Amino acid sequence: MSNFESSKWSLVSGGITAPYGFLASGISAGLKPSGNKRDLALILAPKNALCAGTFTQSIVRAKCIDLCIERLLETVGRVRAILVNSGQANACTGLRGLEDSVIASKAVAEKLGILESEVLICSTGVIGQPIPMQNLLKGLDLLVNSLSDQGSNDAANAILTTDLIKKEIAIESYLGGRRIRIGGIAKGSGMIHPDMATMLAFLTCDAGLPKKVWDEMIKRVVHSSFNAITVDGDTSTNDAFLAFSGGDPLEEKYFNELEIGLKLVSTALAKSIARDGEGANCLLEVKVEGAQSLRDAQIIARTICSSSLVKTAMHGCDPNWGRIIAAAGRAGVLFSQEEVSLWIGSFQVMSKGLPIEFNKNLVVSYMNEMVRVNDSKTDKLFIGLRIGDGKYEALAWGCDLSSEYIHINADYTT
Repeated sequence: MSNFESSKWSLVSGGITAPYGFLASGISAGLKPSGNKRDLALILAPKNALCAGTFTQSIVRAKCIDLCIERLLETVGRVRAILVNSGQANACTGLRGLEDSVIASKAVAEKLGILESEVLICSTGVIGQPIPMQNLLKGLDLLVNSLSDQGSNDAANAILTTDLIKKEIAIESYLGGRRIRIGGIAKGSGMIHPDMATMLAFLTCDAGLPKKVWDEMIKRVVHSSFNAITVDGDTSTNDAFLAFSGGDPLEEKYFNELEIGLKLVSTALAKSIARDGEGANCLLEVKVEGAQSLRDAQIIARTICSSSLVKTAMHGCDPNWGRIIAAAGRAGVLFSQEEVSLWIGSFQVMSKGLPIEFNKNLVVSYMNEMVRVNDSKTDKLFIGLRIGDGKYEALAWGCDLSSEYIHINADYTT
């Protein structure tokens, strides 16, 4: 049974514009070298919407990140619009990076008739390359005029860079006798690692919450979803997750159920990023149980997911369980080796710190099926680890590491 089937939430169409009052658009403004791909997106929230955000932890970051943080503080989260350009990260571009971000957001604000401080800007693409501002500014009329409650698909495509697929989802439930919807879009496939990966993700919700509640809720949701994925161990300069709450106030007794929905959307988007890792063939899911704290479980799960040796073994369908145990052992968490049990899929390969007999051919067959099926709905290669009798557990997601990843990143700018 999937997480959606076991909850009060169900999938619907519409993506980020499924929630009432939200509009989006995505156009080709000539920012990418190809010149004919969508590369400029806009998301517009209803009046009185509230925005919360989390950003890259790198000290080398694009000026648009600083601008977003500054404006979220200045407006106390009362933001209306997000402009997103793809193709250029506009990071490490000096003062021009900030000036271009300010010029672009000011131009959008004027066309929307809102305050400049109510517009955020996110950029993604090659580090060191500034935005072709003339093209961006020329495209704003079309971008604004294209805003629609059916515009999620265009926006989802416009924010992509090396992604192979767009990442978009929407769900709904009935809380307190009213329909509540949550929608989201995201991008990311390389330079992905916990503590905000090289990704952009945007979420909308048509339920109103107090600012403090919304901020804390979003922090928890991000920690268990976007901060639980890894592709290659590298973070980036432009990572951002921005979430809108906009609509009539929701009764406090439904806050927990709403957070479940937010986590479902964010986890689905996060897993789709890991699944779309550059050159990846499968999604890797690691579950750690029996830990003494949630943090311990999370650290071990993420360490295993980010291990190059584990990832290459999964790609080669090699049930070399020693690599998994070695990764867990260097995670910096104390546990007893004699208490460790390990599974690959449903096949147990280790019990109480000792290897046990298993049918290697069956395990290889399982791994091969998950790696080669190339179906995002089913190709989840599972690793389970129990490290003791603690009550805490955690999940992390990654992908296999293939030779194609080397080719993609060796030729990224050439």
